[in-house]
Amino acid sequence: MDHLFAPWRQRGLELKNRIVVSPMCEYSSQDGFANDWHFVHLGSRAIGGAGLVFTEASAVTPEGRISPDDLGIWDDRHIAPLRRIVDFLHQHGARAGMQLAHAGRKGSTYAPARGEGAVPAEQGGWTPPAPSALRFAPNYPLPRELDAAGIAAVAAAFAAAARRALAAGFDVVEIHAAHGYLLHEFLSPLSNQRQDSYGGSLENRGRIVAEVTAAVRAVWPAERPLWLRISATDWAPGGWDVEQSVALVRRLAPLGVDLVDCSSAGNVAQAQIPVGPGYQTAFAARIRRETGTATGAVGMIVAPAQADTIIRSGQADVVLLAREMLRDPYWPLRAARELGQAAAWPVQYLRAAPAGSPAAQPL
Repeated sequence: MDHLFAPWRQRGLELKNRIVVSPMCEYSSQDGFANDWHFVHLGSRAIGGAGLVFTEASAVTPEGRISPDDLGIWDDRHIAPLRRIVDFLHQHGARAGMQLAHAGRKGSTYAPARGEGAVPAEQGGWTPPAPSALRFAPNYPLPRELDAAGIAAVAAAFAAAARRALAAGFDVVEIHAAHGYLLHEFLSPLSNQRQDSYGGSLENRGRIVAEVTAAVRAVWPAERPLWLRISATDWAPGGWDVEQSVALVRRLAPLGVDLVDCSSAGNVAQAQIPVGPGYQTAFAARIRRETGTATGAVGMIVAPAQADTIIRSGQADVVLLAREMLRDPYWPLRAARELGQAAAWPVQYLRAAPAGSPAAQPL
C-alpha cells in the first residue's frame, strides 16, 4: 500500500517520499533575483527531508509579479543563482520544482510587510494586465484588458520561463492557475467578462490555460513532469467551481499535465471559506477519482497521521505543506519518527537522530 514515505515515480522523476514543500512567497527578491535568503530557505527544507521543494511563485514577466519583491524567471540572468539552489537541493536528496506564475490584476501591490494595496508608479508600480478591466479590490490597481497579442505574449512568456527553469536544472515546473492570479482570472466568470473567444463559455475561459499548457509542454522535456495548480472553487456564487475544475483537467491532461495541485479561493476578496484541517483535500480526491489524473492535496495539512491517511486512502498522490513547513523545516524527519518509517538524516545531524536512523548518503 502507498504511504507518506513510499517512493513515487512520475515520468522520469522519482521522489523519495510524498512530501512536497508548497510554493510560498518570500517577498525577498530585488529585480526578480534569488539570493542567500532563498538558498537558505529552500535548502533547509531539503535538509529536512522533503521529497520535492518548490520555489515561490516565480514571475514569467516583470509585470507578472505580485509585488516588486517577487522572485522572477523572465531574464536569463536569473538562471545562475537558481542553479546554485537546485544543485544544493539535489545534493541533499530533494527534487527541485519551480512554480511559473503571472499575477494578473493582483500585481503591482505591496508585499505584506510593506503596505497594502496598489504600489504607485513612483515607487516602482505598474498597470497590471487582466482578462477584464476589473479591480480585485477597491485598493488594488485598475488593470488593463489584454488584447489577443497580449494573450499570445503571455503564453510565450510561460514557455520562455520554462526553458530557463530547465537551464537552471529544475525537475518539475508547475503552472500557477490559482489564487486569483492571471490564469485563474480567465477561468472564473466573476473576473472574466470578455465577449471574444477567451470569455463566456467554459471552453473559451479555459483557452488561455490550454494554450499556456501546450506552450510549456512543447519546451519542457518529455521525461520531466508538468504540474498545474488550480483553485478548485472560488467559494462564491456564480464563480469557478469544482465541476468546472474537473472539466478543465479532462481538457488539459491530454496536453501533458501530469498532476493537479488542488487549492482554492483567491479570486474573490470577501469569499466565505470554510477553513479547517484538510478542507481542500476533497477536491484532490474528486479530481483524481473523476479524471484519472494524479493530484496533490494542500491546505492545513499539519499532522503526520493526517498526511499519511491522505496518501493511504487514495485521496491524493502527494501532499503539499506550506505554513507547517515554515514552522518546522524538519517536519518530514519528525513525521517519519511518529509514523515509524525510515528517513535518512543528514550525516551532520546524526547525533540528534533517533537510534537506528539511516544516514544520508552523497548523491
